Amino acid sequence: MRTCPVCASRFPNFLPLPAKYFEVFHRLKVFYSLEDFETLNIGQYSCPACQCSDRDRLYALYIAQFLPRPEGRPLRILDIAPAPVLSKLLRGLANVQYRSADLYSELADDKVDITDMYLYPDESFDFIVCSHVLEHVPDDAKAIAELHRVLAPGGRAILMVPILTTIHETDEDPNEKSVDERWARFGQDDHVRMYAKDDFLGRLKNGGFAVESFDSARFREGAFRMHGITETSILYIGSKSARRGI
Repeated sequence: MRTCPVCASRFPNFLPLPAKYFEVFHRLKVFYSLEDFETLNIGQYSCPACQCSDRDRLYALYIAQFLPRPEGRPLRILDIAPAPVLSKLLRGLANVQYRSADLYSELADDKVDITDMYLYPDESFDFIVCSHVLEHVPDDAKAIAELHRVLAPGGRAILMVPILTTIHETDEDPNEKSVDERWARFGQDDHVRMYAKDDFLGRLKNGGFAVESFDSARFREGAFRMHGITETSILYIGSKSARRGI
């Protein structure tokens, strides 16, 4: 049986990725396969009960097993472009102060541009979730710098984007207007780039983050299969060094 770590439901299988993605990629004759993405389970994609994705389930596993907690005060969380089910999970954690941010979504607590989060002072949050956002942002360097700025020393950040394992250089063009070209080159109509792995990690490090990779070996044996996560999936956690003497 499979188990969803987000809603705790159990069933024989998760649901596959919607057929529209296959149909679009087939029509456009793209040069890559959906199987070439690092963290994507096309056969066991979404939960039949809560609709969370495989990456949401990966985040839930990390939160349950590894998320550090500050002593003597609530955990301050910033959720960028909140997904409803994961947002509910984060809000439901014990002893947290939760804020969500998005430039457009009505689900968010705060209307915020990730490249200029003036609303939040420096070092405001202990834990940030930024999942599949940076590929939408024309200037991802500014966004990464802002994420680093608002993260507290010793804090952690989930920093995830679609990574195509068959390319060695990131392909990007924020000025591309053709919807079909954006689908073909970047994987979705509102993306502005397709990340290569080493380049993505380099951008995070250039923005000040130390990056730790959590693959299946970091979790208990069989956990990825039980929760519908591919063995090739990797969770990237950015951290900000704690101040010396504190």
